[in-house]
Amino acid sequence: MIEFLEQPEAGSPRPFSAATRAGGLVFVSGHSAPHDPALGIFRGDSPSEEVRNALARIGVILREAGSGLDRIVQVTMLITDPADYAACNAEYVKHFPGGLPARHTARFGVPTEARVAFSCIALAGEGSSANGAAKD
Repeated sequence: MIEFLEQPEAGSPRPFSAATRAGGLVFVSGHSAPHDPALGIFRGDSPSEEVRNALARIGVILREAGSGLDRIVQVTMLITDPADYAACNAEYVKHFPGGLPARHTARFGVPTEARVAFSCIALAGEGSSANGAAKD
């Protein structure tokens, strides 16, 4: 059985679910940091902030799916500018204190101004931390 989480409305310009859950895994679609100026929500002023805010969004989706950041086994990091790679990595590692998931990085271009986005595969079910978020 496949469970679709946060499916788009018919005709949406973003024709994908936020995540799907199947076979004991959660597959999270690519997400950048939230950005909605009308609500006062901005991606971030630096690549590091965008990584932090994008992973926070991924964390919310995983929690809704009954998982967490500490349950991620594979990540795809998408960046628009290779010059941001080091700054993105410096922030990224802070969110996986228990061990770094397998990862690949690719350059991307989408019709947004996002500098970084992530997709991932995680184990379904509760992880070792109560909320699946990184500890500061």
